[in-house]
Amino acid sequence: MSAHHTSITVRFSDLDPWGHVNHARYLSYFESARIELLDDIGFGILDMATTGRQIVLVELTAKYLAASNLHDSLDVTTRVGSIQRATSHWHQEAHCDGAPVATLDIRCAF
Repeated sequence: MSAHHTSITVRFSDLDPWGHVNHARYLSYFESARIELLDDIGFGILDMATTGRQIVLVELTAKYLAASNLHDSLDVTTRVGSIQRATSHWHQEAHCDGAPVATLDIRCAF
C-alpha cells in the first residue's frame, strides 16, 4: 500500500505552556491520520463496528524530533508496513515544512 497523507493544523488547545504542541497531542494527530486512511480504503471505524470488528493498538514507540507551534501545518504520512493473520505494523511520520517533527511505530491487533 502506498503512503497516505493527512494535513493537520496545530490549534491553540494543542499547545503546552511553552507554546509547543504537547507530546500527547501527536498521538491524536497520528490516530486521526490512521482513521482517515481506513475510511479512504473502505474500512471505516463505523463500518467495522457494525460488523463486530475492530482494530486495537497494542504497542507503540513514539519519537519526538522537533517542536511544532501554533498554526503550523503538519503533513502526517501513514504506511501500513506489514499485515499478518491478526496483527499489523504501521509507521507514521509528522513533518512541518518538510522537516520531521515526530514519528510513531505501532502494532495493532484485529
